[in-house]
Formats: sequence, C-alpha cells, structure tokens
Amino acid sequence: MCEDDHAGIGRRAVFVTGAAAALTLATVSFASAAGDTGPRTRTVRGTLPPGSPDFVYVPVEVPRGVRELHVAYTYDRPTVPAGTQGNALDIGLFDEQGTDLGGRGFRGWSGGARTEFFVRADAATPGYVPGPVRAGTWHIALGPYTVAPQGLSYEITITLTHGEPDEAPRPVYPPERAKGRGRAWYRGDCHLHSEYSDGRYTLAEIAELARAAGLDFINSSEHNTHSAHAHWADLAGDDLLILLGEEVTTRNGHVVALGTDPGTFVDWRYRARDNRFGRFARQIRRAGGLVVPAHPHATCIGCNWKFGFGEADAVEVWNGAYTPDDEVALADWDGMLVASVRDGRRDWIPAMGSSDSHRSPDVIGRPQTVVLADDLTREAIQEGIRAGRSYVAESSKVTLSLTASGGRGEHAGIGERLRVAADTPVTVRLEVTGAPRCTVRLVTDQGVLFTGDPLPVSGAGVVEWRTTASYAAYVRAEVRHEAAAGPLPGALAAFTNPVFLGS
Repeated sequence: MCEDDHAGIGRRAVFVTGAAAALTLATVSFASAAGDTGPRTRTVRGTLPPGSPDFVYVPVEVPRGVRELHVAYTYDRPTVPAGTQGNALDIGLFDEQGTDLGGRGFRGWSGGARTEFFVRADAATPGYVPGPVRAGTWHIALGPYTVAPQGLSYEITITLTHGEPDEAPRPVYPPERAKGRGRAWYRGDCHLHSEYSDGRYTLAEIAELARAAGLDFINSSEHNTHSAHAHWADLAGDDLLILLGEEVTTRNGHVVALGTDPGTFVDWRYRARDNRFGRFARQIRRAGGLVVPAHPHATCIGCNWKFGFGEADAVEVWNGAYTPDDEVALADWDGMLVASVRDGRRDWIPAMGSSDSHRSPDVIGRPQTVVLADDLTREAIQEGIRAGRSYVAESSKVTLSLTASGGRGEHAGIGERLRVAADTPVTVRLEVTGAPRCTVRLVTDQGVLFTGDPLPVSGAGVVEWRTTASYAAYVRAEVRHEAAAGPLPGALAAFTNPVFLGS
C-alpha cells in the first residue's frame, strides 16, 4: 500500500468549470501492472478548511488492464459548538471522459449514503454506472456539504484490480405504457428513493408498496444519479407504470426530473448564482421530462429552492407527511396563481404532491398526485400533470371531484377554464369521499371564501357554492383534518389544482 498527503497548499489548484468553483488535488498514480493481476492500493489523506469549494476532485491515473476500481473513504466528525454545522462529506466518481459540467464522464454518486463503492464492466455499487474501467485520468469527486470550524480531515483508499473485464450487460428499461382504463384518474408518486441513492428501500420493495398504496404509476428519482434506470424493468407491469428520472440535488434546492428518457443523467454541480439551471431544465425537457422543483420551502441545508419558477412545469407543494413547510409552499403557490391571473398569463404552474419516501416508516403514496390522463402512458400522464388536471390526496381512500358550471350548460373541471362573462352566475360543486370529519374549504384569488361543516364519519359529502368570474378568478378546494388546537387550519387530507373562471 502506498500513501499520499494532500495537505500541502502547493499541490492544489482552484478552477472554475462554468459553474461552482472546484478544487483539484494532486494526482494519484499507479504503476503499470506488468503482468501482476493482484489488487494495487493507494491511500491519500488531507484536510479541507471551512469555506472549501462545493466540489473537490482527486485525480487518479488508471493504467491499462484494470478490471475493477474500488474506493473507500472516511472523515472525522469532531464535536462542534451548538448551532454550528459539523462535517459531512459526499462522494462520487467521474471516468476518463472528464468532469466537465454536463459532460459524459459521470460514473456515479452516493452522496453521504455510502463509505465505499466499486465499478467494473458488468456491475457497480448502487448509485454507480457499470462499464469498462478504461485507462486515463479518473476523478473521485468529494462534496464537502458542511465543514466544521476545525476543518474536515479525510482518508481515501483506492484499489485497482487488474484482469480481463466481464462483458457489460445491455440495459433493459421499463415500458412507457401500462394497461390503463382509457381516459381516467390515475394515482402516482413521483418522488421516491431507494438504495440507489440515500434510501433503504430496494426497488422491489418500492414496487410492492406502490401497488399496496393503490398507485398506478411511480417515478424513479434518485439523488444525482440515473443508475437505477436499468433495474426497474422486471418490476413494471400492466398494473404499474414506472417512469424514469432523477432528483437533481444542488446546493440551492432540489428539482425532480420527471419521466425522462431512459439513461438520462442531469448534472447538479451549480448554484443559483452560476446561472446554469436553465441549461439543465432545457435538457430535462429535451429528454422528454418535466421540471418539478421539490419541497421548495424545506429547511434542510441546500434544500430551499432558490432558482425561481420560470422553468417549472409543476411544483411539489406537498412533500411527505404534511408539515409547516408544506403550508408555506401551498401559500406561496397560491400567490403564484394570483400573479398569473394578474398578468393575464395562461401558463400557470400546477401543484403536485409526492412522498419523498426513503425508508420505513416513510409511507409510499402519502401524498399522491391523482391525474386525469387519456391513458396510463408516460406521455399521457405527463400531459395531465403539465395541464394541471390533477389533485393531491393523502391516500387512495380520498377522492375529489371539483367542477364549475354556468347557466347555459358551460362546464369545466380541475385545471380547466370555465369561459363565462364576468357577471354570469357560476355554481362550484365539490364531491369528496374518504375524508371522515374533515373540513372543506374553497379558496379563490381573494382567499378562503367558503368553509363547510365537518364531513360525516363516512367521509363522503357534497358542497355547492355560487359565485361569479368577477368575484373569483379561480376556485380550488382544500380538504383538511380537524386542527389540533388554536386558529391554524388542520393538516391537508387533499387539495386540488384550480378551476379558472372567466374568458
């Protein structure tokens, strides 16, 4: 075993790749195997100071004839004062094709979920992409998520095993169509995590739990990796459509790429100040996906959305168990609806909800987005989401129907527009099932204008409310549980996208 020290300032170089500044350390070199097929190991150590760049690259010169590359790492976790962040160090890998932003060199990312990984032609650790270990300069990517005042001391052990590589498997992806019911309401959870990023669920467990939750579709959304895409095919079926995507996890917020082409990788190495998000939002769309900012008001470090909503196709307003973060996101989204009405825009941003499940006891399908689509296909589901023909429910037990009708038979549903004159009487009707003792609220651009009595223990009920387009530019529904105490509303059981009123 050989050892290197990265502590010397003279062996570092700071550079800018068109996004966040990065630090490149001294190159780790391996001698040629010269007929020796045994493993060869190098260990490097160093310390990153507070204020380090977002990404630190350790170049590794890989000689010819390598069958497998294995990396293990550790770092110190010193005690820090209350209110001060300790050490957290993410890790990933780029191959000989380089580390250029949006380039072809990406080979995997496990963030802080793993302490070791391997790649070879026929297999790789979940989160990493199998393929040949070709000769050239590879890069171990370190992401100092937070650094303690004492600095972050790390140790990386790199092992190369020589030999003939096994044959790389040809990836097989799930179909883009399942057996649907024609034009109908389909239930889905578009934000899920497995062992392919920082989750604990296996893919098989996710599929089983999705079916048990009454879901018709799910979306693969691992943090900063597409490595799970080629492992879903056997778990799809006539009853479950599996879309492929990624949770693009930047230092300024997370965005779900929903339903991209198989094998699409979306880079995450930039902040809002780098002005690069638009480029990758366009990449998601070119790959057939939707751009969905996730948990925009989450309080974890780097989770709060700072890129604006100009590129969003929808926004994840409800994430997992309903919390004050979601209440803020709901209010913020309602403000965006008002702005779209004020500006006379037709391109309003629909709301979604997803579980963001990682492990038990996280509940897959709480909440779920219920989409009116022409069929159970990738394209039809995406079109329904994009059009806002959807509502969000805490489980498959809850169903909603929101309609608005005029005096001459005009009719519009969720995500649609009732085209009537400003003073035409409009009847808004909401039907609810599966929400015992919940309260119905109707919300407009003016605020909450109707609050019904609690629903009976059967959970079913119908409410009607009359208005005009001059009084309410849109109407959306909220179904809420009883509040525990005080004047605050209870947690959501369900809510709808709006019905717009007026020409």
